[in-house]
Amino acid sequence: MRLDIRYRCAFEYGALVHESQNELRACPVSDTRQTLLGYRVTTSPASRVFSFEDYWGTRVDTFGVREPHIYLEVVAEATVETKSTPLLTTSPMFEALRGPAFVEEHWEYLERTPHADWNGKLAAEAQSQIDLTGPEVVSATLGIHRRVGALLSYRPGTTYVGVDVDEVLERGEGVCQDYAHLAVAMCRSVGIPARYVSGYLFTDRDDTGEDVDGDEVVVQTHAWFEAAIPGVGWLALDPTNRQAVGLRHVKIGHGRDYDDVSPLRGTYSGPRNATLEVSVEMRRLAAVTSAQAQQQQ
Repeated sequence: MRLDIRYRCAFEYGALVHESQNELRACPVSDTRQTLLGYRVTTSPASRVFSFEDYWGTRVDTFGVREPHIYLEVVAEATVETKSTPLLTTSPMFEALRGPAFVEEHWEYLERTPHADWNGKLAAEAQSQIDLTGPEVVSATLGIHRRVGALLSYRPGTTYVGVDVDEVLERGEGVCQDYAHLAVAMCRSVGIPARYVSGYLFTDRDDTGEDVDGDEVVVQTHAWFEAAIPGVGWLALDPTNRQAVGLRHVKIGHGRDYDDVSPLRGTYSGPRNATLEVSVEMRRLAAVTSAQAQQQQ
């Protein structure tokens, strides 16, 4: 599936800002499931954009605005082609998670982090899924994925990024970031390496993940998680809507939790108060046949 994505972020300040320095993480990654076909970033006021790949493999676009301004707009436009991934045909046992080489490679995704810490209740919820499914890594991961979807109700505006997962579990409600953090924490609590993923989902209902009738939709950035399966790779699952990550998911990047892949962060010299407007527009493009591709060449 080919998708056009337009991410727009706009700040309006109450008085002149004399300088701002920013980092943007909005560029889709190229991996085995998707290919980035085109990408560009523009800012207003105009600025030079410098790019690098961070420790986690996510593209970071940096830019500074030194001229006085009361308004800053950032637009990132991308075209991505996604493809289906084959179904898993093997499920290693839990003993494989304890292999020294596997642990050394994934230790950063086994540690507690500020947004993916856990208490005894959360760990017990994760262990209960192993008791139900048996000591198979894929089965346990799928069980945790489904359990997170059952434990939380999708309620926009009820949490914020800084709330810890224990509180999310107590409240029983949240948004996609909360679902992803809870799934990551539950996996790690039983020894399954897991990482937080930031991206986009082509739907008008994050809680169901349903497709839309048309080819255009306005969305927000989305989040899900990936679990490391020994001898297989990373299994990508979306606990908010209890689906596997598919053709309509577009990945930006991954990290230990939200802080490693937050879309835009920065500093500025100016008034304390500012208003922020963020929007993401996605457009589904018609598939290009082999004959059409040859004609275009």
